Amino acid sequence: MISEEERAQVLAEALPYLRRYHGKSLVIKYGGAAMADERLKQSVIQGVVLLHFVGIRPVLVHGGGPEVTEAMKKVGKVPTFVGGLRVTDAETVEIVEMVLTGKTNKGIVSMIHRQGGKAVGLSGKDGNLFVARRLKVGDTDLGFVGEVTQVNTEVLEPLAEHGFIPVISSVAMGEEGETLNINADHVAGRLAAALRAEKLILLTDVPGLLEDVQRPESLLSEIGIARARELLASGCVERGMIPKVEACLMALEGGVPRAHIIDGRRPHALLTELFTDRGIGTMIRL
Repeated sequence: MISEEERAQVLAEALPYLRRYHGKSLVIKYGGAAMADERLKQSVIQGVVLLHFVGIRPVLVHGGGPEVTEAMKKVGKVPTFVGGLRVTDAETVEIVEMVLTGKTNKGIVSMIHRQGGKAVGLSGKDGNLFVARRLKVGDTDLGFVGEVTQVNTEVLEPLAEHGFIPVISSVAMGEEGETLNINADHVAGRLAAALRAEKLILLTDVPGLLEDVQRPESLLSEIGIARARELLASGCVERGMIPKVEACLMALEGGVPRAHIIDGRRPHALLTELFTDRGIGTMIRL
């Protein structure tokens, strides 16, 4: 336990950061272990609600890959991934939409309400928030997997003005009206750029970006956008980390000053990153 004086000192030391981010938008991608562990869930949601009440504008984009995988297995489907993206046939995209926009999205909204905040759950279809087209990786047809071609933020602006936290699932409508499964990291990166957010923060299940995946001590605490591109091109970034680094590049190229990949397995990781000098994880900058 910390004393009352120590608690007051912590709050006082947070003042420069509160001032820096006041009134600014932060896009937070919520996924991984932080969504599976009840203690970590509460930690993340408390952090998001706290940001809202101190005058910062959090926008939460969530994944739900493990829940989708579990639902697929229940109907006898075997998940397949290419370059960190889920191959999605017609039956799978129905499962994705049911899980993400129904169970997962509304569950997060309910948790925010229980912590005293106000939230509205959306998918990319609502207000035509995301316009998408089908995506291919090389010669591989990923099925109903899409990439965002346009972001329309009009639906988010009145929500922020009236004190609501947007909670967004990564499902969108394609050019022919079909439902498309969009990688949540990519959605967060494109949305951060469209909002001209102050930061993009990705919560994941690793300490950050590692120069050597076999050596946790090789964590890169801060790199530039050129170095991030080099790591992608060299193959140092693998599997599920690929879309995360790509999302950071999308945000930075769209005008976001900083993007962060942080360890969502750490309690209050979000607040530690924002309100301490050292922060955690990897920061990618222009």
